[in-house]
Amino acid sequence: MNESPAKQPFTHLDPVLGAFEIRPLHVPDDIPLVRSWLREDRARYWGMQAMDEAALAEFYRDLPDSGKGDAFIGYHHGHPAFLMECYDPARDPVGEHYAVQPGDLGMHILVAPGSTPLKGFTRAVFRSIMTFMFNHLGARRIVVEPDTRNDAIHRLNRSAGFVYERTIELSEKTAELAFCTRAQFEAANPNSHRAPEPRRRTDPREVSDHLSKDLWRHVNRLLVRKAISELSHERVLAPDPIEGETDRYRLFADDGKLEYRFSARCITLDHWLVDADSIEKWDGDQSQPIDASRFILEFQQQLGIGEAMLPTYLEEIASTLYGSAFKLHRRGPSAEELTRADFQTVEAGMTEGHPCFIANNGRIGFDTLDYPAYAPEAGQPVQLLWLAANRDDTVFASTDTLDYRSLLEDELGEGQLRRFEDQLRKDGHDPAAFHLIPVHPWQWYNKLAYLFAKSLAEGTLVCLGYGEDQYRAQQSIRTFFNQDQPEKRYVKTALSILNMGFMRGLSPYYMSTTPAINDFIHNLISQDPYLSGTGFSILREVAGVGYMHPDFETTLDKHSPYRKMLSALWRESPIPTLKPGQRLMTMASLLHLDADGQAVLPALMRASGLAPEDWLRRYLKAYLSPLLHCFYAHDLVFMPHGENLILVLDDQVPVRMIMKDIAEEVAIMNEEVVLADKVQRLAVSVPEHLKILSIFTDVFDCIFRFIGGILEEQGDIGEARFWELVAECVHDYQAAHPHMAEKFAQHDLFAPEFTLSCLNRLQLANNQQMINLTDPAANLQFAGTLKNPIAAYAKRPEKATASQD
Repeated sequence: MNESPAKQPFTHLDPVLGAFEIRPLHVPDDIPLVRSWLREDRARYWGMQAMDEAALAEFYRDLPDSGKGDAFIGYHHGHPAFLMECYDPARDPVGEHYAVQPGDLGMHILVAPGSTPLKGFTRAVFRSIMTFMFNHLGARRIVVEPDTRNDAIHRLNRSAGFVYERTIELSEKTAELAFCTRAQFEAANPNSHRAPEPRRRTDPREVSDHLSKDLWRHVNRLLVRKAISELSHERVLAPDPIEGETDRYRLFADDGKLEYRFSARCITLDHWLVDADSIEKWDGDQSQPIDASRFILEFQQQLGIGEAMLPTYLEEIASTLYGSAFKLHRRGPSAEELTRADFQTVEAGMTEGHPCFIANNGRIGFDTLDYPAYAPEAGQPVQLLWLAANRDDTVFASTDTLDYRSLLEDELGEGQLRRFEDQLRKDGHDPAAFHLIPVHPWQWYNKLAYLFAKSLAEGTLVCLGYGEDQYRAQQSIRTFFNQDQPEKRYVKTALSILNMGFMRGLSPYYMSTTPAINDFIHNLISQDPYLSGTGFSILREVAGVGYMHPDFETTLDKHSPYRKMLSALWRESPIPTLKPGQRLMTMASLLHLDADGQAVLPALMRASGLAPEDWLRRYLKAYLSPLLHCFYAHDLVFMPHGENLILVLDDQVPVRMIMKDIAEEVAIMNEEVVLADKVQRLAVSVPEHLKILSIFTDVFDCIFRFIGGILEEQGDIGEARFWELVAECVHDYQAAHPHMAEKFAQHDLFAPEFTLSCLNRLQLANNQQMINLTDPAANLQFAGTLKNPIAAYAKRPEKATASQD
């Protein structure tokens, strides 16, 4: 049974001050903090200053049990910021002074004392609370009864839209009775629910405010460290030990004279732990500044990047540096704070991107005004635009249990859907002849409004304006989480920017088969007893819609990005699947380092109270075991990197995994399997000896290599013990499935070594289309082999020995 909304965390994105999170108050954990706030003079109107911790704990424990109300703690960017109570006026003395209506909800708030005042902070808290009550708790009208002497709260109430009715006498105070409906709140706070037109800042210097000299030097040093580490791992570069200096290495640039020196350790899987502060650049006896773009140019020949690809790659490097400076300038929550932060706060708190790729934050197409508006780390609310497209030019597909009308009613609501349909009728169109498509605002203003001008002029494509719900961009940039109503579906949109080797469009043809593929994978997983037992699941992409440009469709190659500019899909939300007490984190957070270089993974393990080995066993059981089973039992592989996995945590311990981004990044490596037409593209041809790389490369090299490095540098156990636990997990899985022994031997996870597949070599070779998704093995770049870290734990059959008489 799912939690009630009051028990689920909520995040509101304020247009100015960013993320505010609201979660239920926990007794007794939050009581010392609450007592410290209530003892402040500002809390005198609460009348609870004299209560000790025991009395407060009893009060807040009884409040929800009595059915009278609930208490909540609010956070701003991971820091405790306010206390609030929501109560039922019918069960409160205030209900004796007016006729209580269905949907009335009372409210008390207390803003925590702050060391650094923020302009507009209290008003932003108030807006967040009101949004929480209307959108999350379902309030129709909010009731307040502040003390008549509390002038500050009266000003706040009126600014939020409250209408004061009269003065009333309560047992403990003389109070003002005031009410606020959603319409009154929205009228008083127009920017809280409507998207403004694209805003051009009045001061052009704002887009470079984060580019200080010291921070710029820091992010360049970090990126050069990553470049040295990953290019050495891929054997593009070969550091030489410096004679007579322990753990010191050097690299010579293409000219043979320019030299980089640094301290490092090379650990399991040829993973280079490079000390960023130790990196030095020498031109003869002259020390030179560390500069990431210059590093690429100085090693261009060794990197093998061609002249045609070089400018675009340098642009991606520059954009990655710009983004890194932005992220570190705003700092964000610490590693320890992220262990208890809201799902979307964690999502926006990620700073690294893909752990292997050097140029992993290109986003070519976004300008410097788009970045703070649409980048996931900016944490800003985004309202999607909606277009109506003639059905003759579109394709719509959905799962068997969902039809087009039901989808739109779910996502838009009857009122908003009626508004869009009325607009179509007003423009002379029959709504039944159109499909509605959600669109990224950037895509509309930068691509669709002029490239699809003919369709707009002829009325086969109609812009309907902004939708009402506020969304939040996810790490994948073009996917949005519904911030106002988290139980609603994600929306994934086409976005014609170049990012990490791909133009981020969406194919209308893929949309036509996406729901069927998701249903197929969902049924396979849910009907497999082992996978069901691990709790492994997917977020189904339940519907897709795509528009086919009449000119591009007939003249361009089917893989052209111009044919992928106007499509969208809807993906299930994980929120309704949570059990009481559970929370969500992106698995990318396990590799995250905060602004001070502290890692989330060891902080999360310590917060759980479990021994490190036990925590890791549970993580491996939830993550690695299902992937092994999908591979061995079904020839089924995913793209299981951190951004594609969601951790479900209970008391900071992983209990299960949720896989997302299915249709474009899933495959069955068996062309002989019989599949229905709509799911036929799942079957791909991969040489037999490369199939096991779906585990060795995607999991061992791209995830576990970095976990091992973090544990080695900051964990309570080292990487050697971690790899032993990985081997233990594999053995446990194989022991539970002895009937697949032949396949285990054919694709041997305990082989002495495995082929090194190189991701940066892919991007350096072609940074605009790294791989062909229909033939994923065709473009792979290899560089010898890596020693398998779990080979030493193989259980080989013992040789028979001669018996002695």
